Amino acid sequence: MYFVLKRKTIILVACAALVIGMAAVVMSGVSSEKTVMTGTDVNWGLSFNSPDGIPTGTASAEKLKEYNARYIGDTSQKKIYLTFDAGYENGFTEHILDVLKQHNVKAAFFLVGNFIQTSPELVKRMVNEGHTVGNHTMTHPDMSSIADKESFQKELSDLEKLYRETTGKEMLKIYRPPQGKFNEDNLKMAQEMGYATVFWSLAYVDWYNDAQPSKEQAFDKLLPRIHNGAVVLLHSTSQTNSEILDELLTKWEEMGYTLAPLTDLLSSG
Repeated sequence: MYFVLKRKTIILVACAALVIGMAAVVMSGVSSEKTVMTGTDVNWGLSFNSPDGIPTGTASAEKLKEYNARYIGDTSQKKIYLTFDAGYENGFTEHILDVLKQHNVKAAFFLVGNFIQTSPELVKRMVNEGHTVGNHTMTHPDMSSIADKESFQKELSDLEKLYRETTGKEMLKIYRPPQGKFNEDNLKMAQEMGYATVFWSLAYVDWYNDAQPSKEQAFDKLLPRIHNGAVVLLHSTSQTNSEILDELLTKWEEMGYTLAPLTDLLSSG
């Protein structure tokens, strides 16, 4: 129990750092291409100032593709790619899976080691119901602070091994950096391991257990900012996400969007 609580605390603090980093990137106005190519540590962030409603990331889609990394799909198609980050189980994943099944939506779950260790049956259910399981590292560290290749690889390979032992299957090689923190070397190392790095083009502050957004606050972010090719990041630890998911998916569908599996995005080149 102590281990689980400690792990939750670490992950919650890490998630808090994410929103600070995202805000800093949006406010700084730093050139995205220059940021990636400097090799310095970066926080993934988004700006929604484009007149066409398509968000601009810390790095351009074209530059990310050089490292087999993505944050958005084809913006000419009304497709959404739904992803969840799951550092630990907070009691809501079963209901989330129920709603996804009801809507026949295949989502991607980026898992941390703690989730697989404590909730193996939920992981097996994800696999059995056709969802994609991705690598969110074994211990959820700041990967941009890891300079040596061996330590970087260990975070990913340890989770691969745990997933294999739990499900009997090989993990698809898709990776999301914890807190969205990365640098050029990270992207290269993940690529050399055969991984596609997946960021996101829509998210909101949904990870504070003691300060969950209201339904109205969630919809104020997730409805006006939805866009063609969106890679949506939600946290499965969020009670609000669990409560609104059925209505949210219905609203997106009524807006004409198709919820496509993340594997479609990865296979599109």
